[in-house]
Amino acid sequence: MKRSLALAMLLALSFAPAAHAANEADYKAAYAAAEASSKEAAGMRNQWTVTVSTLAAAKKAADGGDFDRAVAAAREAEALAKASIFQAISEKEAWKAMEIR
Repeated sequence: MKRSLALAMLLALSFAPAAHAANEADYKAAYAAAEASSKEAAGMRNQWTVTVSTLAAAKKAADGGDFDRAVAAAREAEALAKASIFQAISEKEAWKAMEIR
């Protein structure tokens, strides 16, 4: 239950509105963080497909000049990547609890 609450809080914070209009630098920073988390998840062999599509949506929005939407999508992708990392780590040991002894 604590894990679900932490994950829900992480996702909620990632959707919090920005206090100012985003610019290209904000997008590049958010995208770099999301991409790094996504690569870490891929390295754990637990990259979610929705993370990849959300990163693509961020890039498409930035290419169109909508940096507010691009930053929001990049932050969402980072949250998704971090959630997939959390899942990989927690399930690495969780299977033992379900094993019949």
